Amino acid sequence: MLTEHHDLYVDFPEMRDAVDALREHNPYFRRTMNQYSRLTGRVEDLEEHDMPVADFTMEDMKKVRVHLKDQLYHFLLAYRQGQGK
Repeated sequence: MLTEHHDLYVDFPEMRDAVDALREHNPYFRRTMNQYSRLTGRVEDLEEHDMPVADFTMEDMKKVRVHLKDQLYHFLLAYRQGQGK
């Protein structure tokens, strides 16, 4: 099965500098990014290997992933806005 990868650097290439800065200097962003990355890896692994998992479980995992990504994106926007970019 072809799996689309959901990496912040892939999804937001124009914000690579902000991702790096926040990951280095903001513990909350770093923890949230780590949670997002772990969950993304788990979802992608399940999809790639067609592992049996209940639909509602996969749906819940994807909802949590979207919520984490939304939080990260708002952090990135705020950082960029504060940098005058």
